[in-house]
Amino acid sequence: MTKKEIVLKIAEETNIKQVDVKKVVQKCLDEIVAALTRGERVELRNFGIFKVKSRRGRTGRNPRTGEAVPVPPKKVAVFKPGLVMKQEIK
Repeated sequence: MTKKEIVLKIAEETNIKQVDVKKVVQKCLDEIVAALTRGERVELRNFGIFKVKSRRGRTGRNPRTGEAVPVPPKKVAVFKPGLVMKQEIK
């Protein structure tokens, strides 16, 4: 499902204009990204938790040559599903 499909479904079920729904959905996503950028944890009850984790640097391998390549440390966004989501997906 794409963002556009989500917007269409919400607009159809709530009788709100697609343009308005799109603005709200986009602002929601922007705020999640902004919070993660600040290093904050985003908890959406009954849905899940978004947070940023740090990955250590390591030595990787180039699959073509087998040569050792340093992989620098980095930060990644992770998602942990909430209890309700886990129960629904079974």
